[in-house]
Amino acid sequence: MDKDRVKGAVNDAAGRVKRQAGEWTGDTNTQVEGAAQQAKGKLQKAWGNMKDAARDARDEAEREREANRLVEEEREHAAHAHHRGNS
Repeated sequence: MDKDRVKGAVNDAAGRVKRQAGEWTGDTNTQVEGAAQQAKGKLQKAWGNMKDAARDARDEAEREREANRLVEEEREHAAHAHHRGNS
């Protein structure tokens, strides 16, 4: 899990608490600060999700390339074995 996802979740939760406290006390400044912190947290989480998705896609592509390489090696090995058997 990307660290931005974790930081984003913390900022989102802290901002929500701050915004709610501002609503309870009637402090619009605290409400605005809390809403801004929530928005920051949501953006951080989205950024972290995007980085995780990109990392997962890269890892999957690497696994696929390795599997294809192994299949090709096996084909070459089988072709050489077949060729030696026909000689």
